[in-house]
Amino acid sequence: MIKTSQEAIDLENKYGAHNYHPLPVVLSKGDGIYVWDVEGKKYFDYLSAYSAVNQGHCHPKIIKALEDQGKKLTLTSRAFYNDTLGDYEKYITNYFGYDKVLPMNTGVEGGETANKLARKWGYEKKGIEENKARIIFAHGNFWGRTLAAISTSDDPLSYKGFGPYMPGYDLIPYNDLAALEEELKDKNVCAFMVEPIQGEAGVIVPDDGYLSGIKKLCDKYNVLFIADEVQTGIGRTGKMLATDHEDARPDILVLGKALSGGVLPVSAVLADDDIMMCIRPGEHGSTYGGNPLSCAVAKAALEIVKDEKLDLNAQRMGDLFRGRLEKLKEKSKLVKLVRGKGLLNALVINDTEESSTAWDICIKMKENGLIAKPTHGNIIRFAPPLVINSDEINASCNIIEDSILEYESSN
Repeated sequence: MIKTSQEAIDLENKYGAHNYHPLPVVLSKGDGIYVWDVEGKKYFDYLSAYSAVNQGHCHPKIIKALEDQGKKLTLTSRAFYNDTLGDYEKYITNYFGYDKVLPMNTGVEGGETANKLARKWGYEKKGIEENKARIIFAHGNFWGRTLAAISTSDDPLSYKGFGPYMPGYDLIPYNDLAALEEELKDKNVCAFMVEPIQGEAGVIVPDDGYLSGIKKLCDKYNVLFIADEVQTGIGRTGKMLATDHEDARPDILVLGKALSGGVLPVSAVLADDDIMMCIRPGEHGSTYGGNPLSCAVAKAALEIVKDEKLDLNAQRMGDLFRGRLEKLKEKSKLVKLVRGKGLLNALVINDTEESSTAWDICIKMKENGLIAKPTHGNIIRFAPPLVINSDEINASCNIIEDSILEYESSN
């Protein structure tokens, strides 16, 4: 049994692959917006497992669904029907307003599924010549680390040293409708896949009208609009979906992360019949996709978001959070920019990507009782569970402010 944080860190360093660089904190317990380390120190969680824990750590309703279903039936594979999948499929399609859902496990599997579905639709419905289908992505995108996902990346950390890369993918500037339209004129383009707000890139929020503009252009050129809402969906940005902020219903919707409230991997791809029915038996699947345990957990996780109005809370608390950080800009020369929507926010440090300043600030915040993680060197992403209240927002903002000012005064 692990007794100290250092013991846990040493074990991971010795026996685990070194494909992550974690903040030096070893967590052993979570409840709501809080986590505790091995020594019992309490922290505000301002990462939420990259927005997977929107409903808060170990939400009792999700844990009950997990326990109840776990005692009955966990996995059958899709070789057989089970008594949980159909009920979940009806619930989630009605919840988001689509004809069909294809259940998978991880977010990147959802992205892969959406890509396959779009290509198949392109050949069967749009009439694209075999092996000529193209999918357009935006610079700065991130949807995982499979070979397909890194083939769309322009971040050398993701793709360098892993080629050759998958063909049929091309990049355009994010938040640029003119560049998108130019690509969509090519009859071989079957889809444009995009994050409504770019998360890993540093919470890049596009101009108003960008998402609705995507939808109009995709409709104009008979191209599928794929929304990667794995991180932005399920209440995070102040709406149930980030695309709900505009008239921008995606043709294919990809969900993951908070779809299970952080309890186990669940993802989903939603589309209407004209698109989804292009996939036929044997052409796509997963042993664990749509397993009874995941279906029970995902349904409970979605019910919580709706019943507790977590999207509305994210909107209110996000406004309060950004207001506090904007005031911090007036006190600190380090704070260059605050941006975000709902409870997906970022603070840009007035420094270079190569600097350790953002990392060092995160270490200082950890010491003061709040954990967050930098991205792209000089950006700190802030995404607490959506169950947070105003008193907790203000208390955590006090920690952020004190940490930055303490760091600034000592450097």
